[in-house]
Amino acid sequence: MFTLWNLIEASLLCLNAVCILHEDRFLAKIGWGANANVQGFGEPPTVKTQILNLIRSIRTVVKYPLIFLNIIAIVFKLLLG
Repeated sequence: MFTLWNLIEASLLCLNAVCILHEDRFLAKIGWGANANVQGFGEPPTVKTQILNLIRSIRTVVKYPLIFLNIIAIVFKLLLG
């Protein structure tokens, strides 16, 4: 049965995956490293640049709240199974 807790847990796992993604190790292999998004002045950002900026922003903003949310999820799983 698909519940609200399953949705929250899936989004928590996806946020964990984005936060631990290492740019030099994984993204640079497919050409999405930090040096790949060089643009000229006034050019609109590409989809690739916007995705990389989204990943960096998520990593910056969600890092510490994610630790707290992971602790809550672990305690919830331990108590209720």
